[in-house]
This record gives sequence, C-alpha cells and structure tokens, in this order.
Amino acid sequence: MKRILTIVFLSLFAVTAFAQEADAIVGDYHAVQNSDEFKVRISKNDDGTYKGQIFWLKNDIDPKTGLKLTDTRNPDKSLRDVPCDQVVLFDGLQYNPKKSRWDGTKIYDPQRGLKAHLTITLEKEGKIRVKGKLLGISETVVWDKIR
Repeated sequence: MKRILTIVFLSLFAVTAFAQEADAIVGDYHAVQNSDEFKVRISKNDDGTYKGQIFWLKNDIDPKTGLKLTDTRNPDKSLRDVPCDQVVLFDGLQYNPKKSRWDGTKIYDPQRGLKAHLTITLEKEGKIRVKGKLLGISETVVWDKIR
C-alpha cells in the first residue's frame, strides 16, 4: 500500500511539474518585427493547447484614411475585416516535453499574409524565441514577457 501511495504521489508531482513547465509560456509579450511593434497575449485553451493573439499594435491607424487597420492580407477572406490589433497569430500550440519547446501548429504572419510552422522555446529572463519556418526558410523573433 505504501508503495502504491508513493507511486501516486510521484505521478501527481510529475503531472504538476509538467503543467507548470508547459504553462510558463502564458502571459503578455512585447515584440518588434520589421517595422511593426506589437503586444501578444498567450493564453491556455480548455483543451490544454495555447493561443496567441495580438492585443496592441503601435501603428494601428491607416495614415491615409484615419481608420483602424484591418488584416487585409489574410488568405481567409472572412477574416480581412478583423482589426490588426485583434489578429490571432496561432492557436492549438502544444508543449513538447521531449524537446522542451512548444510546437504542433502554424503561426500567421499578418505582414505577409502567410502561415508557417511554429516552434517556441523559452529563453532566460522572461523571453521566448518564436520561430516560423516555411519551405526551408525560417525567421526568428524574440518576444519579451511584460506580464
């Protein structure tokens, strides 16, 4: 009986440690890519995967029209009216404990209107390394955790 309780306790500890490690990505991040400065909120979905959505964009007004910019390059025409400060960059991201990274989905690049395979790794001092890869070409951007 003592052995069974020990196994149960260790299993619960392992599950808790895994969840804490996987949830380390949750929070708000500041990023700069090319000329765009933006903030992204990474949240955990009910199914245990993660979602990243822009919630602030420095230059979100079209200087020509004075109107809020929308996601005009989105290949999904039904999403082209979404304000650029509300664009979902990725959804369904999963933690891969064997590789100590998050992957398993694609990231949307609203600057180019493209989706690329996504991997995110945790860096020191509250930073994450966000890498998109498409057709053998990759781009990596470091996001700073702000909350």
